[in-house]
Amino acid sequence: MTAPLPSSQKDSAKPIILVSYPKIVILYPTYLMAILAGVLMLILGEESVYCQGVGIAFLTITGVNLVVLAFDFPRTTSLNLFFVFLVIVMGTVLTSVYVPTLLPALTKIVNSVNPRANATFYFGIVTILSLLYVAMMINIRFDYWEVRPNELLHHHGFLSNLERYSAPNLRISKEIDDVFEYMLLRSGRLIIHPSNEPRAFVLETVLGIDKKETAITKMLGALQVQVRDSKSDS
Repeated sequence: MTAPLPSSQKDSAKPIILVSYPKIVILYPTYLMAILAGVLMLILGEESVYCQGVGIAFLTITGVNLVVLAFDFPRTTSLNLFFVFLVIVMGTVLTSVYVPTLLPALTKIVNSVNPRANATFYFGIVTILSLLYVAMMINIRFDYWEVRPNELLHHHGFLSNLERYSAPNLRISKEIDDVFEYMLLRSGRLIIHPSNEPRAFVLETVLGIDKKETAITKMLGALQVQVRDSKSDS
């Protein structure tokens, strides 16, 4: 009769699921802002004096979100530069609004900007992003990785194609190429290099990458200890 495994070994024996998400998942701030703006427009009405503020807030969130999607900020320095630039722009705009005589030309341009949209527009954006997110969730069901104590499995395709790789001596590395992406989703790039395999597998935008890396390292460490113990017993 075999003795029961300790809880730590039981946890390390559980399969670890790895999913590479498309970059569109980063647009969730725009998605949430569109919901909020749509609800506000239903409450305030299209003729409210606050419609312009809602439109400006939505465009600001969307613009920053698209910058995060389009560019990588690999270091904290680049992130700080982006925030400094954003503060300068916002400060200049606010100055032109509250002190119009200081920058009359800019004040005229700012006053001419009057973004207005009804609730249907905002909920239309919510609908489009919702459909894309549903399609994304369906797609990842047919393309994911599974790390087990003895093997690495790649599930892909609508016919459940399966590729197997040896887990012992598996090498992994974590890369945080975008500080914004890490701040929004705690995500990053995970590189998997199985033993006896000439190529490495790169998984982009892995959510909760720190926990995934810790769990895989713990599993591989437990496997190495078990292999060494079995060799020492023999």
